[in-house]
Amino acid sequence: MSLRLTALTDPAHGPHGRRLAWLASDADSHPVGTAFLRLFTDPGREHLAELALHVHPVERRRRVGSRLLDAAVATAREHGRRRVISQAEAGSPGDRFLAARGFRTVLTLRYTRLPLADVDTGALDRIVERPHPGYRLASWRGTVPDHLVQTFVASRHAMDDMPMGDPDRATVSWDEDRVRAAAQAVEGRGDHLHTVAAVDTRDGSIAGFTELVVPGSGTGDGQHYGTGVLPEHRGHGLGRWMKAASIRQALADHPDLAGLLTDTAVGNAPMRRINDALGYAPTHLTHQHQREL
Repeated sequence: MSLRLTALTDPAHGPHGRRLAWLASDADSHPVGTAFLRLFTDPGREHLAELALHVHPVERRRRVGSRLLDAAVATAREHGRRRVISQAEAGSPGDRFLAARGFRTVLTLRYTRLPLADVDTGALDRIVERPHPGYRLASWRGTVPDHLVQTFVASRHAMDDMPMGDPDRATVSWDEDRVRAAAQAVEGRGDHLHTVAAVDTRDGSIAGFTELVVPGSGTGDGQHYGTGVLPEHRGHGLGRWMKAASIRQALADHPDLAGLLTDTAVGNAPMRRINDALGYAPTHLTHQHQREL
């Protein structure tokens, strides 16, 4: 088929990266596919690019995806990137496409959902109200309060050593500006960010946190963004405690919310056990792929 690729201007630039885009069109100028390439600019991640590629189902096997991929890979090389990462649902056409074109699977994520109508609120209350000596719960909406911001930044390192398979994660560097910017980005698109933290009562520092983003309408499904406990505070049940408190808060604040979604690396057995115990049911798997350039 006759195919034309058009480079697009993408406004999705930010302080940590910029995004390039291409539109594939047929001879009649009908769109048949798109590719988006994010070039990370964070220190330690300048070698990485992230690809999102989509082809209309009826146009597959006509080299649309290959042409878009070639354009994205060539541009990544031009910008000095040494590795491209991409994600696709396990067993999907996209998953097979990436595997056939030099990408290798480096991480499998397990997606689960908690239907809020099925939650046993009594059991949830018992988990939340059970004492955890030396710790207390704190919560906030939106941006972290100023008096907690420094230890909240430090607590982000709880995510650094999660069992994640073999992807090039290039650990993200968090600071106060980045924490505030992330919360403002959620607010800017009209959604609600809820955070629950476990606080060490000895010094008031944050030992762990869990984040939940709820659609601005308060309907549909909320999405857990991250849950982590610092290594020195593990083994006290803080992860389950915080996540249960987050669920209870979602039920109270958003009565029309249908469910909560989360994803966990297959190799992250502790977090999988927490989700399973709280009633999250598996929905599907996705693969993260990498290709060396």
